[in-house]
Amino acid sequence: MATIETIQREIESFPPPAYKNLAHWFFERDWELWDNEIEEDSQSEKLDFLIDEAIEEKQAGKLRDL
Repeated sequence: MATIETIQREIESFPPPAYKNLAHWFFERDWELWDNEIEEDSQSEKLDFLIDEAIEEKQAGKLRDL
């Protein structure tokens, strides 16, 4: 397997269109991983505390309707 340094050197040699395509791929991949993590956390109820906090803030009058 290639080292990070080798991969970095390869990327630095890319022409601008190829670099742009790779950057776009990384950006999309990162969002996909984030979406999957949020979905897993939501299904496992790890994010329920956020709902509780929002309800408390709403009841305390600290939130406004959108």
